[in-house]
Amino acid sequence: MDELDLSDWRERVARLYLSDLDLTGFRTARDGLFARHPQSPIPADERPEFTGLRYFPENPEAVVEVAVRPAEGQLRIDTGGPDGVVRYRRVGVAQTPWGPLTLWWIEAYGGGLFLPYRDGTCGPDSYGGGRYLTDTVKGTFGRGVTVLPGDRLRLDFNYGYNPSCAYDDRWACPLAPTENRVTAPIEAGELRYA
Repeated sequence: MDELDLSDWRERVARLYLSDLDLTGFRTARDGLFARHPQSPIPADERPEFTGLRYFPENPEAVVEVAVRPAEGQLRIDTGGPDGVVRYRRVGVAQTPWGPLTLWWIEAYGGGLFLPYRDGTCGPDSYGGGRYLTDTVKGTFGRGVTVLPGDRLRLDFNYGYNPSCAYDDRWACPLAPTENRVTAPIEAGELRYA
C-alpha cells in the first residue's frame, strides 16, 4: 500500500537525518534508500541502473552559525498538484554570508520548518528550481538546519538537497520564493540529477 510505503520512507529519512553517520556515510545511506525504496523519487525504471546521487565535495566553509531576526508575513504556494495551495508563515530571516534567507513554518497539521533556497549554482551545477536545507514535515531535520540558543541557527549546506520534482515530473514541489534566491554560489550539497 502506498500510504504504508510512504510512512516507512518518512521514518527511514528521519532516522537517517538523526543518525550519527558522518557526511560520507550519510550520503551512502541516502543513495541506498533512493536506489531501493518503493517511495524513492527516482523513477522506478531508472532504479536498476541508479548508482547514486552526485554531490559537491564536502565544504567546511558551507557550515555557518548565523543570527536570525524575527519576520512576519505569509506565503502561499500553489504546488499545481494534489497538495494544492500550501501556506507558510515567516519565522525569521537568517543573515548568511551569501545573503538573507527566510526560514518558513508550514501552516498545516503538525507544521514544520522549511528552508528552500536558490543560489548561483542552480541551473549550471544544481537543480535549477533550487534546493532545500530542511523540510521537517519530510523528516529532514537535525543536519541542514540546527536551532541554537539565542535566536541563532547552524546551517550546513553540505546537506542541501534537491526536491523530489528534480528527479521526476510526477512530483510537484514548492520552490524557493524570490526572497530566498541569492546570486552567490553555495558550492555544497547535492548536484543536479542526471
